[in-house]
Amino acid sequence: MMKANLPMIESLQNEKIKHVTRLLSDNRFRKKSGLFAVEGQQENTRAQQFGFESEEFYICEGIFKAAIPQGKVHFVSEKVYEKLAYRGTSEGIIGIYQTKNALLEDFQPKPDSAVIILEGIEKPGNLGAILRSCEAFGIDGLVITDPKVDFYNPNVIRSSVGCLFGMNVFAATNESAVQFLERNKFNIYTTMMSADAGDLFAEELTARCAMVFGTEHSGLSEFWEKIGRNTLIPMSGSIDSLNLSNAVAITAYEISRQKLQVRP
Repeated sequence: MMKANLPMIESLQNEKIKHVTRLLSDNRFRKKSGLFAVEGQQENTRAQQFGFESEEFYICEGIFKAAIPQGKVHFVSEKVYEKLAYRGTSEGIIGIYQTKNALLEDFQPKPDSAVIILEGIEKPGNLGAILRSCEAFGIDGLVITDPKVDFYNPNVIRSSVGCLFGMNVFAATNESAVQFLERNKFNIYTTMMSADAGDLFAEELTARCAMVFGTEHSGLSEFWEKIGRNTLIPMSGSIDSLNLSNAVAITAYEISRQKLQVRP
């Protein structure tokens, strides 16, 4: 589709470009404005597929090869796009969308819902990788307690390949998360390093279950010590722990595997 003689933005000092730059780099500005930026064709497609409302698009025609999306479009030069894009000249599209603030109390779990609880996660790349695993293995909800990372950080979106947009993702306190889990009769499994921890693979995970993970450097806080049942992934090597995103991926896969086995 041609650009219908729309003017091209060629200056990095353009106010619209400065606005996009702040959305890409400034967590506080994203929260204040209620907007966030999405780079990449697949990521923009998923944002629209899952009902995120677009404000405008910035497209570099020399790079972008798909149909121009519906909505307000600004065309930019390759020089401007390369300055904006995290991934250099890849794919040629950046979309601006309105944020959503889903509430945990509004989440309606299924009889066999599985949720992942992450306490105090700090690294955007880890959160993105976890979102990708959760989406791939049918986890119904991801609850971040006492979050230290912005869900709409570009690194979260990039690492999740847009899986953020199709997942139920909630921010909560530890207390409100436990209240939700207990009210909805979830079996709660914590993941604290302990000699008497149970074997994750021996647990029955086909009913409603919640797996709770802490940060990589300090694990779960004392708040979770007497809540639920403590389990760990069995390992045969000399190392005693895994990267957080890997641990969540293995756990999510085990939940999915058990559910597939019991399906008619």
